[in-house]
Amino acid sequence: MKSLQIFLVSLVSLMILTLSSCQIIGDIFKAGVGVGIFLVVAVVAVVIFVIAKIAGGGK
Repeated sequence: MKSLQIFLVSLVSLMILTLSSCQIIGDIFKAGVGVGIFLVVAVVAVVIFVIAKIAGGGK
């Protein structure tokens, strides 16, 4: 489980450092609104999951 957390944090950090927000928005609209909404919801869910695991611990 610890390796999964490290992987997710590394992945999110890599995405933040390599992709600018304008590029992400442009790619989302190229892919289509439905896919874009799905991607936004998925990213928000992953961020919330990672923050909950880091802040809440493994209770």
